[in-house]
Amino acid sequence: MRYFFISLVVCLLHLPVTTGNVLAGKYYLSVQPVLPPEQIEQSYRPLANYLSRKTGHDFVVVSYRNFLTYWVKMQKSKDMHFVLDAAHFTDYRVQRKDYKVLAKLPDTVSFSVVTSEDNFVFEMEELISKRIATMPSPGMGAVRLNEMFPNPVQLPFYIQSSNSVEAVNRVLDGSVDAAIIPSPLVGSFEGLNTVTSTEPVPHMALSASPEVPVDIADSVRQALIEAQNTEEGKQMLGELNVESFEEASPDAYAGYADLLEGVFGY
Repeated sequence: MRYFFISLVVCLLHLPVTTGNVLAGKYYLSVQPVLPPEQIEQSYRPLANYLSRKTGHDFVVVSYRNFLTYWVKMQKSKDMHFVLDAAHFTDYRVQRKDYKVLAKLPDTVSFSVVTSEDNFVFEMEELISKRIATMPSPGMGAVRLNEMFPNPVQLPFYIQSSNSVEAVNRVLDGSVDAAIIPSPLVGSFEGLNTVTSTEPVPHMALSASPEVPVDIADSVRQALIEAQNTEEGKQMLGELNVESFEEASPDAYAGYADLLEGVFGY
């Protein structure tokens, strides 16, 4: 009998952890690579920790080296349970991968072409045949940059950067003439001049893979929408430096996947 109870205890110790009647699982939270991987993981860990506490499941932030890696991974969709990223990718996954839009960051976001204050530029035409740092296509910055230079014989030289921080550093050290980065990041650096900003698009949305059970996706959506009403949620939002998450629908992102026309794999 003694050995029976010992065996029973061992078995219980190896059972999966549950919350209520729901089996606790591990879910990956992917974030578009506009910042270095280590900075993405640090910046969005408060969000993952918050969702873990609110849902009883384990949320882990996943970062990527660059947009090429991110895009290839997106084609497979494996283990991309929740994704926080730009309008064109959000619409693409809704249309092609059957993702569900849960919530979005408030307002809109644009991209800005910047130079250093020592290399003042007024018009985009001045950058023809100049070096512009950009994250690789199909990142939104590269897509928007291609729109600015429709004439194939009047192009700048695109210098690929892994992330926005690297792009700005190249501007500041003089190794490139300009860079295109998310507009909200411009104020984070000193010594930059904004040449132009793109038309704004809906801010980043969090979407859920069809692999995610409906009840878990709904609990994530509710946790995000209600975050601004609780002290715990306000702390998470403060660490993310955002005011709130708001209701979102796929209609808000409809049509932005068209920006991916011509991208391999689209």
